[in-house]
Amino acid sequence: MEEPLMTCRPTKLSLSLFLLLCFLPLFSGAGFHPSPVASAGDRFIQEKCNTTEFPHLCVASLSTFAPAIGDSMTMMAHAALNVSLKSARSTSAMIAGLSASSGDRMSPRVAGAVRDCVENLADSVDSLRLSLMEMGSLQGRSIWMKIDDIQTWVSAALTEENTCVEGFDDDGVDGSPVKAAVSAQVLSVAQLTSNALALINDLSPVP
Repeated sequence: MEEPLMTCRPTKLSLSLFLLLCFLPLFSGAGFHPSPVASAGDRFIQEKCNTTEFPHLCVASLSTFAPAIGDSMTMMAHAALNVSLKSARSTSAMIAGLSASSGDRMSPRVAGAVRDCVENLADSVDSLRLSLMEMGSLQGRSIWMKIDDIQTWVSAALTEENTCVEGFDDDGVDGSPVKAAVSAQVLSVAQLTSNALALINDLSPVP
C-alpha cells in the first residue's frame, strides 16, 4: 500500500520557508536506498543504467528493486515506470497544494506558471499511469504494438514535464523562490521519466 501523500497547508509561514519545508522531502531522494552489497541484479541495473541519460539517478532509484529485477529488462523498465509515476504523483500533489494555498502570494505570472504546471503534471501522471497498466500486460502477439503505445505515452509525459519547466522561463518569473523549487523538482521527475523511456526503448526489437 502506498503511503498517503503529504499535503502542505501553510498558515503564517513565509512563502520561501513554506517551499523549503514542502519540497525538502522530495529533494532528499527519500525512497532511493542503494543495496550495500552488489548482487547479480545490482550489476544488471548498473549495466543497463549506463545506457540512460542520467545513469547515477537510474541506479539510485532502481537498486532497491534489484531482487525483483534480476536480469529481466522488462521488470527493470516496469520498475523505472513505477518510480517515475510515483514521483510525478507526489510532485503533482505538492504543486497543486502550493497553487491552491499560496497562489495569492505570488505574482500573476508566477501563479499562472504554477497553474499551467499543475495541468502539465496531471496529464503526465495520466500518461504514465496508462503506460504502467500496459506494461503489466506485455504478452501475446501484439507485444510490440503495446511497447509502441507505451513509448508514445511516456514520451508525452516527458513533454508535459518539460513544458512545465519551460513555463518558468520568463522574465517575470526569474528570481522567484517558487521557480527555483518547482523547476528543480519537476526536472528531477523529468529525469526519471527520461530514464524510464530509455529503458523501454531497449525493449523494442532491432530493425
